Amino acid sequence: MKIDVTRHLGLIQREVAVRDREGKPAQVLTASRTYETEIDDVWDAITNPERIARWFSPVSGELREGGRFQIEGNAGGKIVRCDPPKSVALTWEYGGDVSWVGVVLTEVQPGHTRLVLEHAAHTPEDFWERYGAGATGVGWDLAILGLAEHLAGAADIDPKQAEQWPATPDGNKWVAHCSEGWGAAQVAAGAPKTASDAAVARTFAFYTGQAEPVDSTS
Repeated sequence: MKIDVTRHLGLIQREVAVRDREGKPAQVLTASRTYETEIDDVWDAITNPERIARWFSPVSGELREGGRFQIEGNAGGKIVRCDPPKSVALTWEYGGDVSWVGVVLTEVQPGHTRLVLEHAAHTPEDFWERYGAGATGVGWDLAILGLAEHLAGAADIDPKQAEQWPATPDGNKWVAHCSEGWGAAQVAAGAPKTASDAAVARTFAFYTGQAEPVDSTS
């Protein structure tokens, strides 16, 4: 699995915020990128199970509003709202936890479509302090990268190779870039830079299979 990550650097915009969700504060991550293709093409790529399997993972279930889905080896959930080809909202259920994902597509100009993905979760405080936004955000960055490659006509992604790719030199470069991007987004949202830098280092180690750095305060 070979990806020239250099041409993808700097193309994802990231934001971190806290908003109320079901009566409790939730950490909200937003990632956005513009793809050089029509909105219908992007919509089909993110909702057609045959195409989803080619850049993300196999998915089963009733892919319609009100239906339930299951991603192989990952989350399942319910499709809460579906407005083709503009937006979809769903629950993201994994390991007994429920969070919420929404995707909005906008045609910014002919042949150019903006994708905005938002993930809201009640993240445990200790986990957030240790890994920050990158724990979830880098995972979505990897998916956004896979979608970009697919839309550009790249070969289908093998899920096993995709799982191992972050440990490769190119994967390291991408994960480092994305981890730092989420760290910068947290700092922009008011997080202390020292704490954010430590979370960035831990997130990078987690995704690349390296030893987690030792806390200097431990």
